[in-house]
Amino acid sequence: MMQRIDLRGGLPARAELLRLMPRAVGDVSHAVDAARELVEDVRHRGADALHDQAERFDGGAPANVRVPVAEIAAAVAGLTPELREALDEAIRRVRAASAAQVPAGSVTTLADGAEVHQRWQPMRRVGLYVPGGKAVYPSSVVMNVVPAQVAGVRSIALVSPPQRDHGGAVHPTILAAAGLLGIDEVYAMGGAGAVGALAYGVAEIDLEPVDLVTGPGNNYVAAAKRLVRGVVGIDAEAGATEILVIADETADPGFVAADLISQAEHDEQAGSVLVTTSATFADAVEAAIPERTAVLGTAARLQTALDGPQSAIVLVDSLTDAATVSNAYGPEHLEIQTADDDAVLADIDAAGAVFVGPSTPVSLGDYLAGSNHVLPTGGQARFGSGLSASTFMRPQQVIRYSASALDGVAAHIVALSTEEQLPAHGAAVTERTNR
Repeated sequence: MMQRIDLRGGLPARAELLRLMPRAVGDVSHAVDAARELVEDVRHRGADALHDQAERFDGGAPANVRVPVAEIAAAVAGLTPELREALDEAIRRVRAASAAQVPAGSVTTLADGAEVHQRWQPMRRVGLYVPGGKAVYPSSVVMNVVPAQVAGVRSIALVSPPQRDHGGAVHPTILAAAGLLGIDEVYAMGGAGAVGALAYGVAEIDLEPVDLVTGPGNNYVAAAKRLVRGVVGIDAEAGATEILVIADETADPGFVAADLISQAEHDEQAGSVLVTTSATFADAVEAAIPERTAVLGTAARLQTALDGPQSAIVLVDSLTDAATVSNAYGPEHLEIQTADDDAVLADIDAAGAVFVGPSTPVSLGDYLAGSNHVLPTGGQARFGSGLSASTFMRPQQVIRYSASALDGVAAHIVALSTEEQLPAHGAAVTERTNR
């Protein structure tokens, strides 16, 4: 049974509401110490540490940490026509949606000869993490690689854990997706150590450090990203997945049950949350879950997730309150299935991605909506955003002033620098304007 949180009769103050939100007990902060040891081990011992960690955590040490190009080509050739068609279509859609995310440059003219240019420059080199523990995620290859390519990144390294079922090699479907996208720098490594390898480089395998690490993973991957932030950039600390559904009595309980289940099957720590104005509807959703889980091979995993402290049914008085609860939770995935979806959407300000209406399940966004499925988790949607082309770009201001334009603000600069007791700042201006 999913836990119930009854917030009818009036919502508590925001601080209390944040405390009441369902969260996994073993969050990213609990993984930091273990992740630090793994990252530092790779930093100091390089390839030997990667070998040891692969034996300890993954499917055994790979024969080649860097995947040979021929192996990638063979994986592409081995795709079934159905899977290749699905990947090609996903690539096409994500590429189209990502192109709309490239910010346009601009020029602001403040006076005659006084201009501030805003430009966006792609990062030189990025490292993309593709998980591979309990499932295989070629879709994550697409979601990471395509926006980086659209942004104009020229050097891309992709890492994914070695698989026991494939002799310590990267899963062939992961390799095939990389090959379809023209990526030939792929490494068989996973977990926190792989994040450390991307951040610091590993000379023995010719892995050059990257400038940005992106991609989803478990809490140890997220903790490692927290640890290397500052050495490199990161997209977000994407931990275990989560879904929050806002629904009222007009929604289909079978749809909502199926969607809660779909995210719970990712991981035992995955969070599934229903926020509803109807206790009767909540009962119907909960009753619809067992029959849908019993036939799934992932039933044990998803039931653990649904029964965990990170999953809940939350009862509220109104859809306005439901939006307030959702904003406090800051879901990675938010679904809205109500009598007036647009009215609810207008009240939403914190969500990684929003799926509106009964025909827009999160599964669509996981694969083929065109949106990106690498999204902030653990409440980070309150201040962060999902992966996009702009993630791989840096805004830069370029300033151009003529001599007359500088002369026009010289007195102001001198006045401000004098007040701040930085006379050399003013002198750098008067050196020019007094000639």
